[in-house]
Amino acid sequence: MDASLESKINRSDYKILIVDDVMSNVLLLKILLTNEKFQVCTANCGNACIEQAKKEHPDLILLDVMMPDINGFDTAVIMKKDPELKDIPIIFLTALNTPADLVHGFQVGANDFLTKPFNKEELVMRVMQQISLVAAKRIIQKQNEELKATLGNRDKMYSVIAHDLRSPMASIRMVLNLVVASTTPELVGPELFELLDKANRESEEVHDLLDNLLKWTKSQTGRLNVVLQDLDLNDIVPGVVDIFEMIAQTKHIKLNLQRTPDPLIVNADNDMLKTVVRNFLSNAIKFSPENSSIEIIMMRDGEFAKISVRDHGVGIAADRLETIFHKGDTTYGTGGEEGSGLGLQLCQDFAQKNGGDCTVESVVGEGSTFSVHIPLKTE
Repeated sequence: MDASLESKINRSDYKILIVDDVMSNVLLLKILLTNEKFQVCTANCGNACIEQAKKEHPDLILLDVMMPDINGFDTAVIMKKDPELKDIPIIFLTALNTPADLVHGFQVGANDFLTKPFNKEELVMRVMQQISLVAAKRIIQKQNEELKATLGNRDKMYSVIAHDLRSPMASIRMVLNLVVASTTPELVGPELFELLDKANRESEEVHDLLDNLLKWTKSQTGRLNVVLQDLDLNDIVPGVVDIFEMIAQTKHIKLNLQRTPDPLIVNADNDMLKTVVRNFLSNAIKFSPENSSIEIIMMRDGEFAKISVRDHGVGIAADRLETIFHKGDTTYGTGGEEGSGLGLQLCQDFAQKNGGDCTVESVVGEGSTFSVHIPLKTE
């Protein structure tokens, strides 16, 4: 028993139910435990024990085994089947101390035994052992509740930030897109054009981050519903690739889409699926060197449709592959682009919500292949 925890326990906060059909035993235990500052309630039979437990909600029950109406073992069986009572620890009071009796007692839910006749020191020690466990459980439950509240507030804050920033960021992004598309280094000078181009690319990154953050917080808080519909990936993926053509051209990267000759019909959420492919493509461009290529491959893989995005960039170290869809590590692209890692967590979350999964294969210095598997529609 943790001495530091025991010293912090206020015994008057804990209630013990004493159950024995012999009144002298009940009075003795009541005096001993009251002197130790515990709250005490009593019962004189199995049925009364169950009634008192439901009424008083004790933190511990001292339960005599040999009683006239229902013995202690049978009383324990009844209580362990009751959701309201099943977690209350039980110390059996018994003169039975054979191995068979002890085994049976633990089988029906005993937390400990106190053999009659008992002395005060042993009684207090065994009671405090169980009360310390109850106290530790309360601390853990309180910490879990506080953690849930903290995470809930964090997710709400993230959602508000992302929502409030996304609209003005979209406007900035659109203006920068237009400025860069309508000017040339010769018109404004190479240095200013480079700054405008950098601002344009960073506005894309920030907008994507805010979009991912908003979707991720909605997903975490259960406010993002999965809307399943029949989709042909041949209608979905090319549109996403087209969006990234101009971004890829800024790094002189060629996007090669490899379609399937036959339809790839899945039953999935359109927006979630596009988000996964969009994140894969964004990362592939970010981590690819100039004048390289990226392949977007669509295929059947057993009962799944598989969309893979293969780059020939920096690759990923082997020790990061197992956790890459779970850890939000900051990473940097070949052009200094900064990534939060949130996008990959979102991809895995969205894939799993649609009955699929995300995988990655990578070799440092050779490139990476990110894939999403979505179940094919069954006939």
